[in-house]
Amino acid sequence: MTPPAWHLRDGRSLRWWSGGDPDGVPIVFFHGCPDTRHAAFPGAAPAAREGIRLVAFNRPGYAGSDATASDHLTVADDVAELADGLGIDTFAVLGMSVGGGYALACAARHSDRVTAAAAVAAPADVTRLEPRVPRDGLDPADVALFDRIAAASSIEEAAELLRPGYEDFVASRLGDDPDDETLVARFFGGLTQPDAAAVAPIGVPALAANAREALAEPEGYLRDAAVTFRAWRFEVEDVRCPTALWYGGLDPQTAVRNGRWLADRIAGAALHLDPDSAHLSTLLGQWGSILRELRLLANRP
Repeated sequence: MTPPAWHLRDGRSLRWWSGGDPDGVPIVFFHGCPDTRHAAFPGAAPAAREGIRLVAFNRPGYAGSDATASDHLTVADDVAELADGLGIDTFAVLGMSVGGGYALACAARHSDRVTAAAAVAAPADVTRLEPRVPRDGLDPADVALFDRIAAASSIEEAAELLRPGYEDFVASRLGDDPDDETLVARFFGGLTQPDAAAVAPIGVPALAANAREALAEPEGYLRDAAVTFRAWRFEVEDVRCPTALWYGGLDPQTAVRNGRWLADRIAGAALHLDPDSAHLSTLLGQWGSILRELRLLANRP
């Protein structure tokens, strides 16, 4: 059984999990936002079949991982320290949605250790994207919010711009400590048909546990969103390892143009487009294929 927390050298706790083949090729998973290490759990069986050791962790500010002044690069360093503690020398990285930027940052920051990278339904550095938003069809007020986040004087200021909307979101999803079925219906309500179909087999108890952990503290989400939608502290052009990018043609959260932007700037990156998948389903429907490709890329001479 995975211990509930890893203690970093600076005293912070990092909640983590490991599944799949304990002797397999190590792949570190970076969850979305708001989300947690639970997002990796459906990958355990495919990882075992593919000979992969899958490691996931909650970023700072999510339940069980102490909040700190984190960004893409500090999280990359946390991962390197976690890998040291687990006896892992080299490893591949896999990022889902907002986690994609963190995975790519880890590949750029620790190029001597990261053997391959994959980003699934991941936003690009929107401050360098045109238009400067990750989604298409946003109304003017939402576009203006992205502009304000990018223009804020600090990550902390940007996070405060996001706090009122996040508090409203949490209140609408958690309510007054509802039962699991009510929580899941609220948290996952409004999904596209492909995403709803992909999420359903996970089951209500597991989905509720993930939602409760994801929404237990606000700082993880606020930090994630502020870091992701401001200018990144690393250049994606510095990712030198073999890289794969996966996007869904029906994704309402992350337009395919994010993937094309990344593919144009990461040397040799392979861009995969599934026209029938949306956001969550791009990962959930293709765990085996994504992990298999990543293992092969990690083992490339």
